[in-house]
Amino acid sequence: MDDHATWLAAQKRLAWKRRALPLIGAGTLLFIWWALIAFFDVKPFIAPAPQVVLVTLWQKKDMLFANLVPTMVEALAGFTIGNLVAVGIATLFVHRKSIEMAFFPIVVLINSIPIVAKAPILVLLLGNGMAPKIAIAAVICFFPTLVNMVRGLEAVSPQALELMHVLSAGKWEIFRRLRLPTSIPYLFSALKIAASTAVVGAIVGEWIGSQEGIGALIIQATYNFDSALLYATVICGSCFSVLFFLVIRLLERLCVRWVPR
Repeated sequence: MDDHATWLAAQKRLAWKRRALPLIGAGTLLFIWWALIAFFDVKPFIAPAPQVVLVTLWQKKDMLFANLVPTMVEALAGFTIGNLVAVGIATLFVHRKSIEMAFFPIVVLINSIPIVAKAPILVLLLGNGMAPKIAIAAVICFFPTLVNMVRGLEAVSPQALELMHVLSAGKWEIFRRLRLPTSIPYLFSALKIAASTAVVGAIVGEWIGSQEGIGALIIQATYNFDSALLYATVICGSCFSVLFFLVIRLLERLCVRWVPR
């Protein structure tokens, strides 16, 4: 009982640290930010003080939210499409090695092209609506999920695979009962990366050509030398990206119960 009580106390302390230390770190950074602005007397149009950004966040919350909504839609749609396509192609690669050897180098080549170079091409092909922004978010999510999913589908135990063959299991049975469960932790590792990159892709797409969205608002604030609005917009987009990441992490905890945390 004493050992159990000690373990519970240690877990409570660890949980408290996980909640308190990020808040302490954020508070420290805010203080350093405020101190640097005050000490060097930085002009507001160069870098605003934290309290000015907070006031801007509150005063312009309606405008920020209105521009956040299209970015959210683009990021979520791109995240969904990019990851579904990546999972499908990863499954094909695992079952058809000749196709993987033929096309995986092409995928790597396309991924090596910077997103700011791919974005104008997609805008020219798809127009100035939501479609190119969704496509950019999908493209930027695609490669990490493809690589992780291929690795996860191939990470099955040789003994388990041999047992499935002994039991005369077909490819579908092996995929459903062995490969897919093994790949789930790898998939969620990729999804957590894609949750952030999808938002980045949507914002980059809005930089190229858009009248609304977080990316468009960043460009407008930059051209108008409205640094408070610029910082508020960046914080707004970052908060959504963090929230998206936390949702994927929560889903991982709910789905992946057989892997130690």
